[in-house]
This record gives sequence, C-alpha cells and structure tokens, in this order.
Amino acid sequence: MKPDYSLYLVTNRMHMSTGTLSEAVELAVAGGCTLVQLREKDISSLDFYTLALEIKKITDSYGVPLIINDRIDIAMAVGTAGVHIGQKDIPADIARKVIDKDMFLGVSVSSVDEAIDAVKAGADYLGVGAMFPTGTKPDAGFVSMEELGRIRRAVDIPIVVIGGISKENAMLFRPMGIDGLAVVSAVIAQPDIKKSVADLKSLFFEGGCK
Repeated sequence: MKPDYSLYLVTNRMHMSTGTLSEAVELAVAGGCTLVQLREKDISSLDFYTLALEIKKITDSYGVPLIINDRIDIAMAVGTAGVHIGQKDIPADIARKVIDKDMFLGVSVSSVDEAIDAVKAGADYLGVGAMFPTGTKPDAGFVSMEELGRIRRAVDIPIVVIGGISKENAMLFRPMGIDGLAVVSAVIAQPDIKKSVADLKSLFFEGGCK
C-alpha cells in the first residue's frame, strides 16, 4: 500500500513543546500526521534503536508508517516501513540494494539532476528543500519555487517539500502537484500539536485553516 505523504512529521528532540518525543509523536499522529520520520542526530546507536522501538509502537497503533533517517541498520533491525537518506549519506542505489525489497526509500534532493539520479537509483519518494529558512537546519541550501516546479515535471514519484514549511506557506504546494508537507517545528514545537496538524492539512488541501 502506498503511503499518504500529505503531512509528514520529521522529529527533532531539540524543538518540542512536550516533555518527551513519544508524547509529541503520539499527539501528531492522533491529530492526523500521515507519516513519521525519526531523525535524531547526536544520539548513540543503542539510544536510537531503543527510541525507534518506542516510536514504532506508537505509529503502529495508529497505522502510520515510520521512516528512519540515515540509519539503515536501525531501520532494518526495528522493521520500519522505510529509510530516508540525504545527499551526503550512503548512495541511494546502494541503499536500495541493502534494504528489504518492501521498504520505502526516500531521498533528499535540491535540484533536477539530483531528483533524476534518485529516481534512477530506486527512490520511492523525494524530499525537496529547503524551501524556506529553517531553524532546524540553518545551513541548508534553498530551492526556488521555479526549481521545485522543474523537479515536479522531471519525475513521476511522490514529492514532499521540507524546510520552513508553515501555516503561512502550506497552501502553495498542492496546486503544483506536490504530494505532501514535511514539517518539524511547525508541528512538534507548537503548544497545540493536534490543532497545528489539522490547520496545516486544511491549508494544504483547501487553502484555509479549520
């Protein structure tokens, strides 16, 4: 079954309004997040593995797929739905060969050439960004709306946009044929996580908050 990419939560323990990541993720998926990527830097392998098991119990209970950022070994050990890699991680074609055949492979790209290469390597979806300035990844390069449009026209697999996605710009992307919004602080840093999810989905699909 193909995932619903419409509101794709990417985790970051440094940007939470809750006491624990598990609480933030549960509120997000209960509110309507359709996919979760566990992306945690500066964490030991054992702690990442333990956290992944904990988060997977939550996502499984809501029927939401869990993706692991970068760590193919942990994704396979925990049995998550897939793995997401960046341009500086293990090459996408190698990742595709290593992971289970039924696991999803997401690849971060910022240009048409990178997008085409990712598709050739076997990516199931693309994360395109950073679209706007973002506090969670301040060194990220920006992708123009024009380049996003070119990427969309160049590939036929799902695309999610990431980087500074917020209520102020969430309505821009569905008319371009983009499949979803990947968000961090726009959800888990908010005082009302469930409402933030509902508002972003409403803006994405309908252009207005509920």
